[in-house]
Amino acid sequence: MRHLKPFLLLAVLPLAAFAWDHPGHSMVNEIALNSLPADFPSFVREPANAARIKFLSGEPDRWSHAPDMPLKHDDWVNHFFDIEQIPAAGLDLAAVPSLRYQFAAQFAAARAAHADKLPPTVATKTPDIVPEHTREWCGFLPWEIAEQYGKLKAALASLQAYEQFGTPEEVANARADVVSVMGIMGHYVGDGAEPLHTTVHHAGWTGDNPKGYTTWYGIHSWIDSGLINKSHIVSADLAGRVVPAQPLSVAARADGRDPVFTAALDFIVEQNKFVEPIYQLEKEGKLGNVPPNTADRLVSPEARALIESQLLKGGQVLGALWLTAWKNLKPDAFLIGVLQRRQTAAAAPVKATP
Repeated sequence: MRHLKPFLLLAVLPLAAFAWDHPGHSMVNEIALNSLPADFPSFVREPANAARIKFLSGEPDRWSHAPDMPLKHDDWVNHFFDIEQIPAAGLDLAAVPSLRYQFAAQFAAARAAHADKLPPTVATKTPDIVPEHTREWCGFLPWEIAEQYGKLKAALASLQAYEQFGTPEEVANARADVVSVMGIMGHYVGDGAEPLHTTVHHAGWTGDNPKGYTTWYGIHSWIDSGLINKSHIVSADLAGRVVPAQPLSVAARADGRDPVFTAALDFIVEQNKFVEPIYQLEKEGKLGNVPPNTADRLVSPEARALIESQLLKGGQVLGALWLTAWKNLKPDAFLIGVLQRRQTAAAAPVKATP
């Protein structure tokens, strides 16, 4: 997520945790786990594995704390998708390609042709917070979600092969791989459920502002974690509202785009509708944040309900994606062949040396 610098966080949000992290991201992954049907591979619910899946929900944010610019440069843009930049660049949101680098080439050309209508690529309101050379991108969140889905299908197919022809140690390692992908994948789906990860208004309203919404850049971290902490939202509050996951349709599309990508994109577009309601709640003093020289404010029931709803949406979509990957995995023919040949060779009698 697009974090504020630690010292800025302390200045404006003394009680806030890192962005939509624990408890937020962890709750999304826990909701997803609780939505899975009984016949989903049971090892993911074993206490150690369930705890790991919840822990790994925060891993991509921990990458962003690393000092390595290549890591920041690579992963930063995977946490958001500023939808407004697509029409501003003259592109059709309903036709963006589902392959990341095909879209990147398309968007780069469109940005060059419409630079006057897009956010500047130089630091403005939050200098040094956004990694250099990432400001020219609108974000790749729906592509990241679709790619993580593909990684999960691959991990599940590998597990299937090892369960048939592998050793107990290989099966254990393959299960650990599945757990890892499930946990990390959950982070990005959780980001998609946070409306401020879908907009150019991610850190205070930017550009024309006829309704006088706040330009406070701390609103992002407040939604991600400050509000959750202040209103004491916990998993138990949401457990009774989780519904069983249903697999997504992965039927081929007439436009040739990946159906999982379009499902992720549609999900993110839907969450963008809640950007302005968040700003309206802040304007009405209902988010529980405390501007300078203002008495303490409680989190309103409306604000709490909105955040709980977004956490639930993230968890339900994540559970559906996990289930879809499992229901639609294809055998790893290459790995199966390797393991079968190994098995045959091991069973062959050893010829005596003359």
